[in-house]
Amino acid sequence: MVDSDHTTHSTYREMVLEHLFVGEVMRYCWQNQLPRIELLKSQVDSSGYDRVLEANSTIRHLQLKASHVGAATPGVNLNIELGKKPSGCVVWMFFDRESLAFSHFLWFGNRPGEPLADLAGYRTSTHNKRNAQGIKTERAGIRYLPKREFDRIESIEDIVGKLFGEQPRRSVADDDDTDDV
Repeated sequence: MVDSDHTTHSTYREMVLEHLFVGEVMRYCWQNQLPRIELLKSQVDSSGYDRVLEANSTIRHLQLKASHVGAATPGVNLNIELGKKPSGCVVWMFFDRESLAFSHFLWFGNRPGEPLADLAGYRTSTHNKRNAQGIKTERAGIRYLPKREFDRIESIEDIVGKLFGEQPRRSVADDDDTDDV
């Protein structure tokens, strides 16, 4: 992988990482007989989340961020609309540039069923480009959260715990699928 590919194809890479993350969460739940995950994808990025995950009536509106290991990114921008969701959260994925394997995660959120901390107290983000007057205008609905506001999480297992809390194990009787894949 050439470094420029990470920039030139950043949207594609973002989608690959999103799929890998969701796949890892679902695989962990499957392998550990945890409730199945229902998954929805936001088609418009105006409400502050990328995915909605549900397990056993626990619903999470999830914003995903990504940085490669060693990136100097000091923080991320979040849409304040995420704070209006009943159980919004942010997972910041750190990955290996070559393999795209996850190294660790940063977590911003509360327990299942609890909303995010109020985002209003954080600095309002500005546009990257300057306007005709040379000013970077504010993005009213976007807040900048520095990395220090996040908790470091080492594994998918711990991310699943943060997302859904303690979940009952599925029994074989709960597996009503008859299709062999």
